[in-house]
Amino acid sequence: MYAVIATGGKQYKVAEGDILRVEKLGAEDGATVTFDDVVLVSTDKDVLVGDKAAKASVKATVLRTAKAKKVTVYKYKPKKGHHKKNGHRQPFTEVKIESINA
Repeated sequence: MYAVIATGGKQYKVAEGDILRVEKLGAEDGATVTFDDVVLVSTDKDVLVGDKAAKASVKATVLRTAKAKKVTVYKYKPKKGHHKKNGHRQPFTEVKIESINA
């Protein structure tokens, strides 16, 4: 059994026991989070899409909240002497999928 959930402007295919990184959620470590925006649910017998899948939910436990590795952004314009170096660390939340309720 697996499901496709939408969170943080992205879609993720998840199954029970999966660990994944999503955009930062406002939850503390160890808290239980419910994803109600379910796009698709696939069971052993059938596939639920649309209104049928909208009734489903996915429960997950927050493992940690941290920042990803730094991404270096370097801008350069030839013949102008323009150099600009910048960095960015994207915050994320790591969750473990506990159950899929269809």
